[in-house]
Amino acid sequence: MKSNTQLLAQVTEFIGYEADLLDHKGYQEWLSLWTDSGLYIVPADLNETDYLNTLNLALDDADMRRMRVARLENGESVSALSVGNTVRMMSRVRVLEAGEDVVIARCAMTLNELRHGKLVTYPANVEYTLKPTADGFKLEQKVVKLLHADGFLRTVSFIF
Repeated sequence: MKSNTQLLAQVTEFIGYEADLLDHKGYQEWLSLWTDSGLYIVPADLNETDYLNTLNLALDDADMRRMRVARLENGESVSALSVGNTVRMMSRVRVLEAGEDVVIARCAMTLNELRHGKLVTYPANVEYTLKPTADGFKLEQKVVKLLHADGFLRTVSFIF
């Protein structure tokens, strides 16, 4: 097993890489970061943990992730017609659990979106379940816990 410092650096690098792909609309490469069974989750309730049996803003398996990306890339949704620019700031990365088959990490994210001249900020805690591979990590689960998920969210034209 890697040292805690080395593992934290690798996890932090992976999280930063994923954020950079999303900010620069590298959606196809982002899709390649996932395992086939991976889930992308944005719960409607910040405190919810039973994602499969409750309402979520997003609960995407591999097929839904591909459809979400296709809509963003092809302008097939209302939100894609006015795609804004985003900048994610990822911080406070912590490895919560580390094993040979899984690494669980959590970090803070501040996502800033500029669309139609308006800047909107989405603060969140993000939890990652990562599968170690020979080439780095694959996403098994990503849970984006938006601080204001229960409030007003305008049409979202990006992936959190």
